[in-house]
Amino acid sequence: MRGSGHGSGLRVKTAGVVLALAALTGGCTSIRDHRGYLVDQTLVDSVSPGVDNRQSVERTLGRPTFVSQFGEKDYYYVSQTVKTPPFGRPRTAEQTILRVRFDPAGNVVAVDKKGIDDVARIRPEGDTTPTLGRHRGLLEDLFGNIGQVGAAGMGTGTQPTGPGPNGS
Repeated sequence: MRGSGHGSGLRVKTAGVVLALAALTGGCTSIRDHRGYLVDQTLVDSVSPGVDNRQSVERTLGRPTFVSQFGEKDYYYVSQTVKTPPFGRPRTAEQTILRVRFDPAGNVVAVDKKGIDDVARIRPEGDTTPTLGRHRGLLEDLFGNIGQVGAAGMGTGTQPTGPGPNGS
């Protein structure tokens, strides 16, 4: 009888350790989040160049994520899946951009699809932006303009010519 009590205590401890590990590792999974347009390939395939126009595209695919500002008013539908690892920054895992191009009459010319492979990766060089000119320190920034503002007309007794700031 004594031996069976010892075995059940070991099982309880083992079960407690397994539950604790499951709870700890369960919090270490990435969070997946979908942002933007939900792509339905059947609806995208139903948009036909030469047949559809702006109104029929909006009825089929919905309102675009944005419309181009220059040139022809193309429609863009943007879809992203973002993964956020524990204690990390969100990263785009999947991205789809649908571009519906129109002719000047508003009829569909083509439907283009781009993925995350077509995204340009930009790596900034550092925390500062290089500029032309000399480097100024903190004290020079604070006190460098003392005596500079309005110095041309001060103390000479001359009046500025022309109308003042209010036109008089």
